[in-house]
Amino acid sequence: MEQLLKFFVVMFVVVDPPSLVPLFATMTEGGSAGYRRRMAFKSSAVALLLLVVFALGGSAFIGVMGISIDAFRIGGGIMLFLIALDMVFAREAKTTPEEKAETRRRADISVFPLAFPLIAGPGTLATVLLTFGPMPRGSLLYAGLIVVMALVVGVALVFMLATPYVMRVLGVTGANVLARVAGVVLAALGVQFVIDGLKGAFLLG
Repeated sequence: MEQLLKFFVVMFVVVDPPSLVPLFATMTEGGSAGYRRRMAFKSSAVALLLLVVFALGGSAFIGVMGISIDAFRIGGGIMLFLIALDMVFAREAKTTPEEKAETRRRADISVFPLAFPLIAGPGTLATVLLTFGPMPRGSLLYAGLIVVMALVVGVALVFMLATPYVMRVLGVTGANVLARVAGVVLAALGVQFVIDGLKGAFLLG
């Protein structure tokens, strides 16, 4: 139980479900309630599948492909930074609210960037690889750790589903300010991923 609790705390801190609220609100702005629910459930399912796959065979796969965790950090960081630029410097297009809503409905953000790299990001994948890598399969602890992963992703799903209620309390102005601040924080997170990746690559090199 101690190991399971420790793993839950680490995963919760790395995934950081509360931080998904402003990001999810910005990325699904103008979309219908059905669209938001679809993106929340689909991104959670994809993220959980990715984490389970990495738990079962991630170490072997990246070893065969010659890909390091540091490469994941650098690539994910660059992608996050590009997303953050759009969030911070977004400009209003000359379109009607109906056109904006239609655009949002067509955009599938579930796999990228929600599932990866926001939920199952480089830090999360690294945590999974380091935890499951040396552990023998088939043990009760192994199964328990997978259940813990599912629980953390479930918490992230709850936060995304609760986003409209949270943003309703904030109001339009508060939501816009929060979206810009979230973009700045996301840019910093992306840069930090790149720094960590470069640092790890140089130290290991």
